[in-house]
Amino acid sequence: MTVDATADVLMRAERVLETGEGLSEPEILEILRLPDDRIPDLLDLAHRVRMKWCGPEVEVEGIVSLKTGGCPEDCHFCSQSGLFPSPVRAAWLDIPGLVDAAKQTAATGATEFCIVAAVRGPDERLMKQMREAVEAIRAAVDINVAASLGILTAEQVEDLKSMGIHRYNHNLETARSYFPNVVTTHTWDERWDTLRMIADSGMEVCCGGIVGMGESVEQRGEFAAQLAALDPHAVPLNFLNPRPRTPLADMDLMSAADALRTIGAVRLALPRTILRYAGGRELTLGDPGTRDGLLGGINAVIVGNYLTTLGRAVDSDLDLLDELNMPIKALSDTL
Repeated sequence: MTVDATADVLMRAERVLETGEGLSEPEILEILRLPDDRIPDLLDLAHRVRMKWCGPEVEVEGIVSLKTGGCPEDCHFCSQSGLFPSPVRAAWLDIPGLVDAAKQTAATGATEFCIVAAVRGPDERLMKQMREAVEAIRAAVDINVAASLGILTAEQVEDLKSMGIHRYNHNLETARSYFPNVVTTHTWDERWDTLRMIADSGMEVCCGGIVGMGESVEQRGEFAAQLAALDPHAVPLNFLNPRPRTPLADMDLMSAADALRTIGAVRLALPRTILRYAGGRELTLGDPGTRDGLLGGINAVIVGNYLTTLGRAVDSDLDLLDELNMPIKALSDTL
């Protein structure tokens, strides 16, 4: 792509700033193919789009696993699958432990606490524990409670809504065309159907995925366009952190340049959406890249550790937000 051509791509992308309407899939692909020397210009545009259509506040979230490991699904990137010989073993967290984790999350200034379970979908036992956990957390902590429990039935969607679940996370993970390369025990469409039911129920939809799993640049563009078609309230963007003894254990890390191009492209595809830093940024981007992303379209972060991997120290993220003069979104602004 010539300098004139890249300039034209970014000039055309300026309309996102003016209209708040995202780029088309062919345009997203052009963005993903920008040369490295145009990444600063891309991130500058993505940041201006984020500031205009989302504002300066950054949403902070903490996550904890209610049930870890022993999952019957074969998501090739995940060490929680019971089908791989990974070092993660099945375990349940009790209700007092969840309440303590929610209190610690709220103490960081976070407005959301997400309860995650490594399951295909919740059974009666898990739904009962969720109801008890949500009641206990809401009685003890002033924080929004979100959930991520896999594929749902229509009845379970209504149950979660009645519990007061604020937002439901269910990632599409990757482009529809690439999904069978990383998951074979269920389909992309099953995930999509759950997400549509969540949206129809009135709960907020949180849906993103993982980049750097071997997908092509074209499939990365396809994925961004599919997320835009779903129009979720929030998009967690993960970068593959290869886990030992999983099928993707030997995958090379995504380059920082490709990661930053992806951040800019997703922001220009979804100008009004909360775009959240999630897993893998520590390895893929490091401290300088993390800063670049926050000035390139990101407006939310998961603080602390992830489900089975370590994150940055909470204070490091909060100090960086303060240094960049990015206020943390107040709880009242998320309701």
